[in-house]
Amino acid sequence: MNFNILRSIFLFCGLTLAHSGANTTETNPYHPDMCNLLKDFGAMTEKVKSMETRLKETEIYSENQILELQSKERTKIIFSATAGRGNAHIGPFNTDIIIDYKKVITNFGSAYSPVTGVFTAPLAGVYYFTIFYHGGRSYPHYLRIFKNNELTVFTADHKTESDGADNGGNAVFLQLQQRDQVYVSMAANTYVGGDDHTTFSGFLVTET
Repeated sequence: MNFNILRSIFLFCGLTLAHSGANTTETNPYHPDMCNLLKDFGAMTEKVKSMETRLKETEIYSENQILELQSKERTKIIFSATAGRGNAHIGPFNTDIIIDYKKVITNFGSAYSPVTGVFTAPLAGVYYFTIFYHGGRSYPHYLRIFKNNELTVFTADHKTESDGADNGGNAVFLQLQQRDQVYVSMAANTYVGGDDHTTFSGFLVTET
């Protein structure tokens, strides 16, 4: 019902009741009942309008949540790379080095650089990183995952004459801010195999 018409009826009801109060000899039992019904209807209309407003707000909130989830779903940051040097080994060197894993298998988001060996976080979030290596017995092995200049985890093995080869690895969850850097450092006077057994991988678990 048009609210201007409804308001006019309310005014009519008020005039009718006022007229009834002024002229006690005139009786019209229908007008008060109709006016009460119309008032109840007006109250119900206001409640419906309030419910419609709340439903609209809920719908908008739900749509925003869906868009946010879809945006997060589209954000894929994943990389995996191997040493990529064939049968050649890496090291030993007389100083610590950052290993540049040259053979890129996956690099969604292009956050890992095979030139520098450094992963740069494009988004703030929690990331998961793994390293594995293969090496012979001639030298010790010592690889470390750094977050910026902070040592997080490492994997190591000492020189031995009793076995022909060694394998090792480690993994870590890191909370990163945008532009934080993660890389693998090999300690001085150690070495690892340069083939596809030696790997560096990581991915974004969740944004923060």
